[in-house]
Amino acid sequence: MTAVSTDPTSPSLINTLGKTGSATSADFNMFLKLLTTQMQNQDPLKPMDSSEYTQQLVQFSQVEQSVQQTSTLKNILAQLTGGGMADAASFIGKEARFDSATSGLGSSPAAWGWTAPNDVASLKAVVTDASGKVVSNATIAATGASGKFNWDGTTSSGGQAPAGSYTLALTGTDSAGNIVPVSVQSIGIVKSVMTGDSGVMLGVNGADLPLSSLVGVTTAS
Repeated sequence: MTAVSTDPTSPSLINTLGKTGSATSADFNMFLKLLTTQMQNQDPLKPMDSSEYTQQLVQFSQVEQSVQQTSTLKNILAQLTGGGMADAASFIGKEARFDSATSGLGSSPAAWGWTAPNDVASLKAVVTDASGKVVSNATIAATGASGKFNWDGTTSSGGQAPAGSYTLALTGTDSAGNIVPVSVQSIGIVKSVMTGDSGVMLGVNGADLPLSSLVGVTTAS
């Protein structure tokens, strides 16, 4: 059991009890008991100013309210996250498109969709791993202003990249040799739903992508 001094010159009871959530929410009665004991045992020749008692009561009340508010916010967040997971579970088994250039390489090739403001004749594709290292660099023929790009994990050296998350950068060139900007979105079948530091996450072919980046869902072909 923790010993608590009743010496009026000792630190305030707020500091003595501690300001942790469990102590604050459970020990209000103990606080009042200690405060009363402190008043009864104070030095008659050096009584504490009543304003200090009032200040301690106000401080404890403020801390208690803060803890209660934090607890309420956590409960609300947990409910929202749980609801988000329940809603996101309906995406499992469907093809999802994300506003992200990162895709997963796993049991299936990593896949992306791309769009350009003008028709392109070729695309320069650069694939990097999670550390930013270039693992594949190739130029492929293309037609139109949109399409899909699949990567089976074959590296520029002819090896096989391990399963994981990979990022694609595409640069388009039109028939006249002019550079055309290309936007990239990752595509894949949703396999799982979980929560993470970024909120609800969708597991897609080995990559965990935030639900907030989801831009479209279709029935898997």
